[in-house]
Amino acid sequence: MKNYTITVNGTVYEVTVEEGTGAAAAPAAKAAPAAPKAAPKAAPKAAAPAAKSAGAGSVKVTASVPGKVFKIEASVGQAVKAGDNILILEAMKMEIPVVAPQDGTVASIDVAAGDAVENGDVLATLN
Repeated sequence: MKNYTITVNGTVYEVTVEEGTGAAAAPAAKAAPAAPKAAPKAAPKAAAPAAKSAGAGSVKVTASVPGKVFKIEASVGQAVKAGDNILILEAMKMEIPVVAPQDGTVASIDVAAGDAVENGDVLATLN
């Protein structure tokens, strides 16, 4: 027999597992006297971006690395200059700015804060 302490969603269980044939041995579990924590609630769904068409503008702004959209700094209709931040990606605990490749107007933002993106995904478009 082997004893294990396992924590599931904040509840601690003391588990005893019998070694044997596998099918005949059944684990016995009892809850340890630990204060259970409430399960984490799901984060509220972010509002959908205003324009979700991945081709509204002629200039596509793509992700250079896989990561998560940390913050959106530009809005649809906003005029931007080459090098202005459009949004911030988070990858490997670093914040990576995604900038406008040329002067223009933001035609669409195709992601929302918290979205996971892959390398090459279209994040926004410019006119």
